[in-house]
Amino acid sequence: MGEILVGTASWTDKTLIESGWYPAGAKTAEKRLQYYASQFPLVEVDSTYYFPPSEANSERWVERTPDNFTFNIKAFSLLTGHPTRTDALYRDLDVKSDKRNVYPKDLDKKVIDTVWDRFLSALEPLEEAGKLGILLFQFPPWFTIARRNKDYVLECAKRAAPLRIAVEFRNQTWMEGANERETLEFLEGHGLPFVCVDMPQGFPSSMPPIIAATSELALLRFHGHNEEQWESKSVSKRFRYRYSEDELEQWVPRISKLNDEADRTHILLNNCYRDYATTNATDLSALLRASGLDVPEGTSVESNHER
Repeated sequence: MGEILVGTASWTDKTLIESGWYPAGAKTAEKRLQYYASQFPLVEVDSTYYFPPSEANSERWVERTPDNFTFNIKAFSLLTGHPTRTDALYRDLDVKSDKRNVYPKDLDKKVIDTVWDRFLSALEPLEEAGKLGILLFQFPPWFTIARRNKDYVLECAKRAAPLRIAVEFRNQTWMEGANERETLEFLEGHGLPFVCVDMPQGFPSSMPPIIAATSELALLRFHGHNEEQWESKSVSKRFRYRYSEDELEQWVPRISKLNDEADRTHILLNNCYRDYATTNATDLSALLRASGLDVPEGTSVESNHER
């Protein structure tokens, strides 16, 4: 049982900026990240799913945040088997395809190896500064429980080492019946964190809200309950859901149990529409603190340097 870091899955979302959550003076990318870090100790970078990160951005993130700030990084879409826009790939790569989107099977192994190497090397400034948390590998809905897919999960962990990955599934077969125990034992046996989720139920991509820690780091992501728009291609529509205080309060004992099973816990609010995620992250942090749990607050860069 250790500290619980709470944050959101973005700080640059357009609707968040438009919502007025940021103070009037936070008009630049630098000021917005500094303000976000003064409110929360953790953030998940989801932009790296759409476009691979750059070392320059990692260096800027290090400079703009206090020493105790943590970045979780979502894996680039190609690395998790999702369709990837060809214009999101590095321009100097020899990609022989006229398709708008490509999958790993469409690319030469050397291209994939290069994408892996560059993705990981771009994160080195974060790792060296002690600000890199976990790499989130969220696999697609067609990624079923199968030996080849388990082998690929282990391949991802091996490629990323010594950086660590966490695993989020989006296919029900991983948690159906006896498969639940098999899946959790598989992850625990290899020291890989299972990503617990709260999300709409009844869809092919739905995962039940199972609470389990399979490593010393526990992770929980809140996706909201916007059932009507869950299959929308619009991200802002899909995650347009604000949790009520009662809903969040029901999660407090479950989070306490999860934290009892781990050395530390990361909680991300992914209902990123306007200020929904930031408001819910603030509310949930307060509820967890009121229950006696160790939930650090954000820290300003200035006050951090003064210490």
